[in-house]
Amino acid sequence: MTPEKLMELAKEAMTHAYAPYSGFKVGAALLCADGTVYQGCNIENASYTPTICAERTAFFKAVYDGHRDFSAIAVCGGKNGVITDIFPPCGVCRQVMREFCEDDFLIYLIGADGTWQERTLAQILPDSFSAKEHMK
Repeated sequence: MTPEKLMELAKEAMTHAYAPYSGFKVGAALLCADGTVYQGCNIENASYTPTICAERTAFFKAVYDGHRDFSAIAVCGGKNGVITDIFPPCGVCRQVMREFCEDDFLIYLIGADGTWQERTLAQILPDSFSAKEHMK
């Protein structure tokens, strides 16, 4: 799976977002180590707290299906579904990634006009808490 294909799947997932309150639609495409891809979108709620991000939607779908090894995720978002800049994962999503992924897990952040950035989990979540490290 190329980064470009994964990013196209994230863009497609963004079209499924339910964001009537903020208007920010986000899509994600999560690549499992075996090549399976799970898409996710954000789903808002009027009380905001139950809202779930696209990244967690993709991870939770994959975990439900028994996947635990992940290679990369592509993320895109923007107001009214228009990508104008990169849309990095929130802190909660970063911690969920850390639960299942190593420092070298790749995050592709999709920007406007076909631009994108590649980051590792260690770059976006330095000095993170991991149960794996604390349970040794």
